[in-house]
Amino acid sequence: MASTVDTHIPERRRMPDRRIASHPARANRLGAADWIALTLLVVGGINWGLVGLFGTDLVAALFGDMSALSRAVYTLVGFSALYALYSASKLSRS
Repeated sequence: MASTVDTHIPERRRMPDRRIASHPARANRLGAADWIALTLLVVGGINWGLVGLFGTDLVAALFGDMSALSRAVYTLVGFSALYALYSASKLSRS
């Protein structure tokens, strides 16, 4: 008896998903904002370490005591810390 059902099943091609969540290796990569924040936090940490150990404020020594440039560095380090808190809370939810 001949079968009338087509037994050939075409191969389904799976298109790669372009979302980051589908690629665990890419989900853990740091973006440009993350690297900038990390760098500024390291600079701030080293500066505070020098203040605590030796009483030397490296940012003030390089850019002047509370000059516009040193205040900008301090402000950017503060924003970096806030960004790191935001990133950490976002990572803890995933």
